Amino acid sequence: MSTQRERDAKEYLKKHKIFELMDNMTSMLLFYRPENPKEFLIEQLELLKVSRESGMRGPNLFDNSNLTAICGIMDPANQKYISFAQYKQALTMLGIKDINENPEGRAEDKISHKSFKTEAMEVLMRDSATYAKL
Repeated sequence: MSTQRERDAKEYLKKHKIFELMDNMTSMLLFYRPENPKEFLIEQLELLKVSRESGMRGPNLFDNSNLTAICGIMDPANQKYISFAQYKQALTMLGIKDINENPEGRAEDKISHKSFKTEAMEVLMRDSATYAKL
C-alpha cells in the first residue's frame, strides 16, 4: 500500500505528463544523438513551450515525409490505400496505442493514405503535447 505522499507524487507526475515528457525527450535524444545533449534538450523544451503558447505543433520524431514513407512500405503497389490490419500495424509501429477503430474507409477495408496520415499525425501531435492545456 502506498503512502499519501507517494499517491500525491504519482498524481503530480500524471497531471503534468512528466513521464510522457521524459519519454519523448529521451527518444528524440537517442534518435538525433546531438553533440551537445543538454543544449539539445533545452532547445526541445523551448520548442515545447512555444508550441504550448502558440498552438503550433510541438517537437516530434515523425513528420509527413515519414508517414508517406510508411504508406509506401505498406502499399508497394501504390493503390493509394491500405487495409485496416495494415493501418493498425503501422500505427502500432509508430508507438501509437490509442488507435481509432473506425477510421474513414474501414467498412470497405480501404484506408486512404490521407486518412492514415491524418489519424497518425493527430495522435502524434496530441502525444507530443506533454503539457497540461492552458
